Amino acid sequence: MKTLNDWYEQGLKSSEYIQGMSVNKEKMLSIYNRSILKEEQKEYLHSIQEQGLRALILTADWCGDAMVNIPLFMRIANEALIDIRYFIRDENLELMDQYLTNGKSRSIPIIVIIDKNGSEVARWGPRAPEGQELADELFGSLPAKGTPEFDEAFKKAIPEFQRKLTEDKQLWEAITDHIISTLKSNVPV
Repeated sequence: MKTLNDWYEQGLKSSEYIQGMSVNKEKMLSIYNRSILKEEQKEYLHSIQEQGLRALILTADWCGDAMVNIPLFMRIANEALIDIRYFIRDENLELMDQYLTNGKSRSIPIIVIIDKNGSEVARWGPRAPEGQELADELFGSLPAKGTPEFDEAFKKAIPEFQRKLTEDKQLWEAITDHIISTLKSNVPV
């Protein structure tokens, strides 16, 4: 069985992941370019720079959650000097299946933080509570999955979901706070 260090060595670098995107690239980059961190967040992130943390991210460019969460994490990682490697979910099921949501769903993105020895120190994803609330609000009243009515209603709900993900800076702030809170709980200064 591969170790997290083994996986990390095989992942895509940020530039490779972004250049390979065919869906949501512009939206993701726009979120990255418009997102900011608070000074106290930067102070904490700067304080963990020397720890040599790295991140493995399970993702896919078609995923709306990844479209918003990945650029926010990239901003965090830049401040903390966390080197990131990306893994396309459907091409890395052996890794993905180690990080199932609720023990059964291949939900993404999943961010796994490892230390310089390759030990997992933190895990985040696929959504912050505020992102889940938004999804529940927009998708919670849809007809049963697998029915023709579901497909039509889902297609109508997606644009509103993506609009909120790409424009709601309060949501971005909540996601950023949640990721940093997860880091603080697992990566002491």
